[in-house]
Amino acid sequence: MSPQQQPGSSPENVMPQPPQTVTVKDHLYLSDMLSWNLTAAKKAAFFAKQCMDMEVKKELEKTAQMHERHYQQLLTHLQPAAQPGPGAN
Repeated sequence: MSPQQQPGSSPENVMPQPPQTVTVKDHLYLSDMLSWNLTAAKKAAFFAKQCMDMEVKKELEKTAQMHERHYQQLLTHLQPAAQPGPGAN
């Protein structure tokens, strides 16, 4: 095993799909990730508004958009699966 490879990180240990249930620990971690991404997006957007260097400003705006996109992606994973409506057989 190489020094960079962690035990249990081999490709055969990758889950093809997430589990159907979310544990309390999973939920808390997902909540933390939402918070981290929202905070990072807000900070990057704030600093972009304060920035005078256009090149840096552009990169900060891209960073804010990236974190907002990650936030939205996490939200979609937390939404309950669409339930079939009446008569959907």
